[in-house]
Amino acid sequence: MTKSFQQAFNALKEHTCLSYAKIATMGGLCNVDHIIVKATAPNGSPLSDKYVHQLLRLFAISPPCCRAFSLGFARRLGKTRSWRVALKCLLLLHRLLRSSPEDSLFRTELLINRSNGSISLYPCNFRDVSSSDPESFTAFIRSYARLVDEISNEDNHRRRPGPPNNSLEEIGRVLEVLEQIQSLIDRVIECKPTGVTARNFLIQTAMKHITRDSFVCYTVFKNDIVFLLENMFQMPTYRCCISAFDVYRKAALQADRLYEFYQWCKLMGVCGCYEYPFVDRIPLLQIQALESFINGMWEIKDDNVAMEVMKKTNGGFKFTIPLMGNM
Repeated sequence: MTKSFQQAFNALKEHTCLSYAKIATMGGLCNVDHIIVKATAPNGSPLSDKYVHQLLRLFAISPPCCRAFSLGFARRLGKTRSWRVALKCLLLLHRLLRSSPEDSLFRTELLINRSNGSISLYPCNFRDVSSSDPESFTAFIRSYARLVDEISNEDNHRRRPGPPNNSLEEIGRVLEVLEQIQSLIDRVIECKPTGVTARNFLIQTAMKHITRDSFVCYTVFKNDIVFLLENMFQMPTYRCCISAFDVYRKAALQADRLYEFYQWCKLMGVCGCYEYPFVDRIPLLQIQALESFINGMWEIKDDNVAMEVMKKTNGGFKFTIPLMGNM
């Protein structure tokens, strides 16, 4: 099959699905499948807000529609070879996730269909045959699919930690949330389009939602990393301390990449310049100094523990060796 024939066949198939959905709607048979098809039409128009609102209303009044959406979404994304359809599918799911409570039936049904393999966002097997640069569009769709997959898997970064109480549980929970946010920010940066996709109107529309998502993540991250740094020297074990330091060290490297990503987004007109958060860039010298201090601190603690053991195991004969921390 030649490339031009593939493109023509794919376009005919997509338009046939859309025509059927329009006829069904006119006949009063407007169900979830028809909404999905109409929302993800293979044209140059962006995803309409009305389809998001229609689906949210259906989920609220008819819980079985949640399962119908998961199945319909899986079919639509799994069968299409049009990047426009795939992009709108992902953007539709992205917006529904952001508008649904964490304990909603919609999320539960989505999780079930992801776990049984009906919906596969990562790895994503989509391949575009509808454009003149299928490699660039395929790469963007797969990167976006991986981001949406992480959003649907874990959404704990939306939960704000309670007041710091310096407990091990609190520190562990903050560490877990920070690691999730860092992973999400990595996925966001990976969505940076290349080639002809960078100036495509639909891609730029999607990038606005992707980038605004990162604003929320990074704002929470900046607040929580301060709490982590303040409690780093009160960690009960060396392993906990190193885990916290690894998050902080990655934050320094990630901040540089995020800053460059935001600069590119501003240049391309993605979101208003006033919307972007200030990126705190951590100097490498500060990271190196913190690492040396942590290693030295735990060496002293280990020496003190060893000396206590020696005192207890030598009967009545006690001796002390002047330690650096006691001099």
